[in-house]
Amino acid sequence: MTTLAAPGISTTASTLRRLYFVRFAFAIAWALVMFTTATHLGPLAVTLLVLYPLFDVAAAVIDARTSRATGSPTLLYVNVAVSLLAAVGLAVASASGIPAVLRVWGAWAVVAGLVQLIVGVTRRGMGGQWPMIISGGISMLAGGSFIATAAADNPVLTNAIGYAIPGGIFFLISAIRLGRAARAN
Repeated sequence: MTTLAAPGISTTASTLRRLYFVRFAFAIAWALVMFTTATHLGPLAVTLLVLYPLFDVAAAVIDARTSRATGSPTLLYVNVAVSLLAAVGLAVASASGIPAVLRVWGAWAVVAGLVQLIVGVTRRGMGGQWPMIISGGISMLAGGSFIATAAADNPVLTNAIGYAIPGGIFFLISAIRLGRAARAN
């Protein structure tokens, strides 16, 4: 499918493409570091768990500023609020243990995934959004899974790694697919 982009879409696609490449790199680096500490809820794990939604906040702010030319950034601001709440919730939940952390992480994944899905649907005309739509749907399902596994006998944080890696890969695929829209003038 060939996408013809208006100048506003081209600029937005170009910025989103760069942002998505950064989000891919962050997710993979985060997962690698988290892998070293995911067996227990120590200071490094807590820092990483809080850092992930804070990075999402920064990315959503950049996205919202960039996207004003192509549509309303309201849902991106909702994502900022939800991710800020998640970061605070994760910091507080870490004092209660892994089950509480998984519940907060899961609730965040459900809501953030829903926002990502809706934003992706509204941006379909730009191109490169099917990976974001799919990723949003998977995030919602994964969030439900995190909440459910919090009740397991011995819940672990490694599931969060399994959440970050595919999410990063979807950002990479979307960044590559946005190349055509970014080059259109």
